[in-house]
Parts: sequence; C-alpha cells; structure tokens
Amino acid sequence: MLRRTLRLVAAFVMFLSAVAVGTVATAGTAHADGCYTWSRTLSQGASGADVTQLQIRLVGYPGHGAELAVDGQFGPGTTAALKRFQSAYGLASDGVAGSGTYTKLYALQDDDCTPIHFSYGELNDCNTTWSGGAVSAATAKSNALRTMWKLEALRHALGDQPITVTSGFRSVACNNAVGGASNSRHLYGDAADLGAGPHSLCTLAKQARDHGFRGILGPGYPGHNDHTHVDQRSAPFWSAPTCGI
Repeated sequence: MLRRTLRLVAAFVMFLSAVAVGTVATAGTAHADGCYTWSRTLSQGASGADVTQLQIRLVGYPGHGAELAVDGQFGPGTTAALKRFQSAYGLASDGVAGSGTYTKLYALQDDDCTPIHFSYGELNDCNTTWSGGAVSAATAKSNALRTMWKLEALRHALGDQPITVTSGFRSVACNNAVGGASNSRHLYGDAADLGAGPHSLCTLAKQARDHGFRGILGPGYPGHNDHTHVDQRSAPFWSAPTCGI
C-alpha cells in the first residue's frame, strides 16, 4: 500500500512540475510504472502492443455475456469496455485512454502486472513453474493474468469486498489428485474456483456473467455446491440452477 501511495504522489509531483514550466504532460507519461507505462493516448482505430496491454486490463468489462478480444486492435468492443471501466471508477466515460485512465490503471496493478487484489500465488497452488498442464507454462500464466483482471472487475462491481480463490491452475498431476475432470479448464490456467465469503456463491455466479467469463458453474450443478467456478472456455456454458442460471 505504501509503495502504491508513493507512486501516485510521484505522479502528481511530476504533473505539477510539467505545468510549472509551461509544458503539458502527454497521456500516459505522468510517471513510469513498475509494470507497464503507456506513452500515448489511445482511442478507436489505434493498434499495437500498448492496445493489447490496455485490453488485458479491460477484459472484465465486456458487457453482459460478452467477451473482449485481446488482439491489439482498438475497435468498438474495446471502446465500450473502456467506457464501462471509466464509469465504474468515476472517470469521464469518453472511451479514450489518456492520463486519467492510465493513472487509475497504474494504481490498480502491482509491479508484476497482476491486479492489486490478486496474485499469481492465489491462482496457482499447484507448482511454481506453471508447467504440466494442457498448455505451455507461459500460456497458462498469461491466461491466469487475464482471469485475475476479470476477478478484479468482479470484485469492484461487488463493492470491493474480498473474493476468495480456492483453486486456479492445475497440472495434470494436481488435477488428478483432486479428482478434476480430464478436460478441466484448470489445466489451461484460465479457471478459478471461488469460495463463499462476503458474497454468496450465487451472487458471485450471477455477477460473473458481466465480466467476461464464458464458463460459470455454481450451486445446483453437479459437484459445485461448495464453490462457484469461472473460466474462459471456447463456447459459453453457464449452469448454476440453484441460482437461477
């Protein structure tokens, strides 16, 4: 918390310094961030690696039942997701990523690019290498990062109260040890099991529909009465009969 506070203070001081000498800080250069620093304003029609980085952080804001493509192309879907993100955090909802949007994103991410309320450790209690699953270790870890940004959006929508992740990435060995399905999304690193806490399992399952999860399994679905499962499968499938889903 102290580190993030100091980073925000440094950004504010740098902005005041720029104003004092008669220059205008360009979007994204208010300060250097430990994870990623944007260097230009982004809007519909832009493309590139910086758009990809923005999309990763917006994957939790695609709209009900939708998903946001992470393809480096700033199209209508990215514009709509950005507007939802901006609205969620009290920013001007103009669909343009500039200094205000970047400052909020910097405050929401740690130096390893994970959102501040989730960590790689939470999404992987199987091993430290992310290996042994159905995809390469790099892909599994990348999938987990996107899942965490979706969970961050879910957490914020539910009042910024904690969300407990009880299971994330699993190698084949770890998956077999807990009796997981042979085609479990946990093997891909893009799944998370959520336990009850401040929110009921049904509340989590219902809200997850707005945050880019194509797979949602919860109470009433076989083997899911004690947790809500969310994932990024190829075709949408939601089933939590007890919750009306």
